[in-house]
Amino acid sequence: MTWGAYKNGNTFTRINLANGTKIRETEDDEFLLEFPESLDIACTTFCTGGCPFCYASCSVQGQHADLLGAKFIDTLHSFTEAALQVNDLNHPQLVDFLYKLKDKKVIANITVNQKHFESKEPLIKKLVDEGLVKGIGISLVDPTPEFIKKVKNYPNAVIHTINGILKASDLEAMRDQGLKILILGYKDLGRGHDYKEKNKINIKGRQKYLYDVLFSLPEHFECVSFDNLALEQLEVKRILTPEQWKEFYLGDEGSSSMYIDLVKQKFGVSSLCTEEEMHPLMDSIDEMFRLVQADREI
Repeated sequence: MTWGAYKNGNTFTRINLANGTKIRETEDDEFLLEFPESLDIACTTFCTGGCPFCYASCSVQGQHADLLGAKFIDTLHSFTEAALQVNDLNHPQLVDFLYKLKDKKVIANITVNQKHFESKEPLIKKLVDEGLVKGIGISLVDPTPEFIKKVKNYPNAVIHTINGILKASDLEAMRDQGLKILILGYKDLGRGHDYKEKNKINIKGRQKYLYDVLFSLPEHFECVSFDNLALEQLEVKRILTPEQWKEFYLGDEGSSSMYIDLVKQKFGVSSLCTEEEMHPLMDSIDEMFRLVQADREI
């Protein structure tokens, strides 16, 4: 089966299970969904990476979530995309959780740091080969030739970069290599706040550089994508035609997606939500999404 298809509210969606291409169609003027197309799920705050700008403040003092105890998992719809923040892949329930998602035909993608991608590649390859993981997001540390060579072994790998952390030399090393990159907005949260306070000049300089060269990036990469925060920070709309924006933009935060923190047992519109804006987990993903939709209307 190459394509998965489902009806969601007034929208008919098809997703290519091989490369992640998504096509939405509706007879109305806007897409009105009854359940989320994609989930951003925090699975743990334990991590040996120690990134100084980590917005979630993950560390070796962090905690693993109970991945198998959340009841809403049983209500997930087939072909929902779940982006799992798994850090260094040390969660003891991770593999069992991935099997559970596969049984429900949920498309699981994982995000790992480059150093963990390289040190635990045999495990990652096993997860991909067994169909437990479709996409791999790899948070960039240093784009060495060896790293780039390894990434090319995974057609669905996307290199994650951060606006303000990504350097000109990083782009130069990765350009014209047939790579896919995702540019994330800089989150002034957790350790990210302290790092920004101490490195304002460097961060602003890198953000200015990326802003200026943004229009040329599609010529040098197989795919360039952004999260909503980066779209705002880099004013991506300025380099697209109105037709292109309408074709590529998937909607505001919470319109088709939501954030779930399994460690804290809470959910909200996005990972930028404050503690006060988050809600306790519920037993139904549809009920949770309705609450997210209500929050967006406030």
